[in-house]
Amino acid sequence: MSERPTVRFLDRSTPPHMFTLIVMTGLSALAMNLFLPSLPRMTEYFQTDYRIMQLSVAVYLGVNGVLQLVVGPLSDRYGRRPVILWGFGLFCLATLGCIFSPTIEVFLLFRMCQATIVVAMVLSRAVVRDMVGQAEAASMIGYVTMGMAIAPMIGPAIGGILDQTFGWQASFWVLLAGGLSIMALIWFDQGETAQTQSTSFRDQVREYPELLLSRRFWGYCLTAALCSGAFFAYLGGAPFVGSVVFALEPSALGFFFGAPAVGYMLGNFVSGQYSIRLGINRMILWGVLLNCGGLTASLLIFLAGYGTVYSFFGFMVFVGFGNGMVLPNANAGMLSVRPHLAGTASGLGGSMMIGGGAALSALAGAMLTPETGAEMLIWIMTASAVLAVVAITYTISRERKVLAD
Repeated sequence: MSERPTVRFLDRSTPPHMFTLIVMTGLSALAMNLFLPSLPRMTEYFQTDYRIMQLSVAVYLGVNGVLQLVVGPLSDRYGRRPVILWGFGLFCLATLGCIFSPTIEVFLLFRMCQATIVVAMVLSRAVVRDMVGQAEAASMIGYVTMGMAIAPMIGPAIGGILDQTFGWQASFWVLLAGGLSIMALIWFDQGETAQTQSTSFRDQVREYPELLLSRRFWGYCLTAALCSGAFFAYLGGAPFVGSVVFALEPSALGFFFGAPAVGYMLGNFVSGQYSIRLGINRMILWGVLLNCGGLTASLLIFLAGYGTVYSFFGFMVFVGFGNGMVLPNANAGMLSVRPHLAGTASGLGGSMMIGGGAALSALAGAMLTPETGAEMLIWIMTASAVLAVVAITYTISRERKVLAD
C-alpha cells in the first residue's frame, strides 16, 4: 500500500491505532529491563550467584529470538490479531509464575516463558508494513518504536524505586497489570491487517530460503543485529558495572541505566522525521557511525584513566541515538525485501538480532569482574559497533553495484 488506510480508535474493523502499537512495543521493552536494578537483591533472595541471576536477561533474550522464528510465519498464516492476543495471555501467566517462584530454577523457567511478549515487538512492525510502503514504513516504525525508548528510559528508574520500597516482586506486579490492560486494549482496537494465506504452516516455512538467499536481507539483518548488539551487551553488563564497579544504589542505578533510552527516543524521532526524505540507507549509515563514535570516545576516556560513572553512562546516549536511527530503517528494509512475507521477515530478522544480543549479554555477564572494571564491557560493545559499520557499508556498496549493472 502507498497510503495509510483509515484508522478509527477502538474499532476492530480498522487497523490498530498508533497509540496501541506504541504501548505494545513499550511493554515489550519494559519486560526486558524494568527489574534490572533488582538483580543484586534478587541474587540474595534466591541465594545464588550474580552470574546465574544475570541469566534472567540472557535466557529471556535467547527464547525471545527462537520464538521470533515461529511468530512471524504464524502471523502470516493465521493473522496478526490472534497471535498477538495469545502472546499477551501467555506473558501474563508467566509473569505470575515469576512473582511466586520459590527457587532460581523455577524463576528462570517462567522468565523464559515471559518471552512470549515478543509478539508485540515483531508484529507491530509487520502491521506497519501491512499498512504502508517501505519509505513510510521506516518513518512510521520510528514513531511506533518510540514506545521502546520511553519505557526503558523510565522503567529502570521506576524499577529501582519499586525495589527499594516494596521489594523485587513489585516490578513484576507492574508488568502483570500492564499486560492485562494492553491485552484488553488490543482486543477492542486491533483490527486484522494481514491477508491470511491458505497455504500450510509447513509451506510458509519453506519460503524462508526466498529471504535467506537475499544479500540485501542479510545486510539489513546483520547491521541491525550488530548495532543493537552493543545495547544488549549493555543490558547484560551495566547492572554489574553500576552496582559493583561504581557502588550505586538500586534507585541511582535505575536513573543512570536509562541513558541509552534518551538517545533512542531522539533517534526514533529523527527517523520519523527524515527517513522518507533521506532514504533508509543514509539514515542507517549515520546511525551506526554515531553508535560507534560514542563508544570509541568512551573507551578512549577510560583507557586514559579519566572514566567515571558520568562518562560511562553519558556516552551510552550515543548508543541509544544510533540504534534509534538504525533499527526502524533496517527493519523497514528487511521487511520490504519480500513484502508478502513481512511477518516472516520480521521474525527472522528479529531472531537474528535477539539471538546475537543474547550471546553478547551472556558474554558481558560472564567476563565482567570487579578487576576488569567497566573497560571490558566497553570493549565488547565497541567491537559490535565497529562490525555494524562494516555490515552496512558492504550492503550499500553491494546495492550500488547491483544498480550500476
